[in-house]
Amino acid sequence: LKECGMDVSTCHYDVSSEGHRQWLINDEIIADLGTGIQAKIKKRIDFTAIKRYAIENKIDWVYIRYYHNANPFTIHLVKKLKENGIKIVVEIPTYPYDHEFSNSARKIYLYIDKLFRYSFCKYIDAIITFSNDTKIFGQRTIRISNGIDFSNIPLRKDIHDLSKEIHLIGVAEIHFWHGFDRLIQGLGLYYKENPEYKVYFHLVGNIAGKREKDEIINSIQKYKIAPYVILHGAKHGEELNELFNHADFAIGSLGRHRSGIFNIKTLKNREYAARGFAFIYSETDDDFDYMPYILKAPANESPINILQIINFCHSQSIPPEEIRKSIKHLSWKEQMKKVCKDKIFQEDSKL
Repeated sequence: LKECGMDVSTCHYDVSSEGHRQWLINDEIIADLGTGIQAKIKKRIDFTAIKRYAIENKIDWVYIRYYHNANPFTIHLVKKLKENGIKIVVEIPTYPYDHEFSNSARKIYLYIDKLFRYSFCKYIDAIITFSNDTKIFGQRTIRISNGIDFSNIPLRKDIHDLSKEIHLIGVAEIHFWHGFDRLIQGLGLYYKENPEYKVYFHLVGNIAGKREKDEIINSIQKYKIAPYVILHGAKHGEELNELFNHADFAIGSLGRHRSGIFNIKTLKNREYAARGFAFIYSETDDDFDYMPYILKAPANESPINILQIINFCHSQSIPPEEIRKSIKHLSWKEQMKKVCKDKIFQEDSKL
């Protein structure tokens, strides 16, 4: 947004090293909510400092990344901002999202959100979405693609000889909608035929819950393919870059249909392309569906066809530089230009 000419102040919540819960703007504390239970409650109901800052500093826009937290207190915040002439846009990164609330504790938050989200959206000017929906919760949308920061994503360095083996990589905080168990089941069926050609799957990221762990571990044990599925846990920085440099083909989401989503523009697809990888996924993603370096899997529960991946990799010869170049329009700057050109945008706005 700054690159698009906006004067931006960033508001966020944090917990200090001493355990104080705080609201900050550009790393300056605007409210210290204290410690203990009382502070935990305040962070959910007291947005006075944010409202005061926005009004006193004559902020023109407020851009909110939605946390599925519509309730009387967030409604009060956006209502007061609106009454003071401040325009509000809300980014909903995944829509629909109701099926992503899989455990009982989180379903309580979803229930509250369902009660109040239409009322919340009455006080905002537009919803930013990565979906193709023209309306969400009764409010008009600004449709963009999930963006990436190319400066933080290095291009893969190595192209390997694929004559004897291939290394697949999947990176995520692993939830059931990533569907990596489908890939593992496919590997199990592939290795039942005792092939000489070896396929390895490097799964990078923490496993979110028991359901996901059971699906992955049980499949590995069932098919006896532990040597070919490497669970790396969460990796970042150079460690992650090295794993990517060792890989040949990337695995996107294979189970978005499990959460009721069929059309989505995931960040992971864009990161894979920025690194120069061909990859597979099962949802509809308008930015990639017809790219020559994409392999589409069916949006169902069938095991992934490993032979199809092998054949695709052997026939795919697009250089990493060309793959990265094909998505230059998906930088955050280019996507935020669409927001700034919307009818609610005003020149010299403060955000």
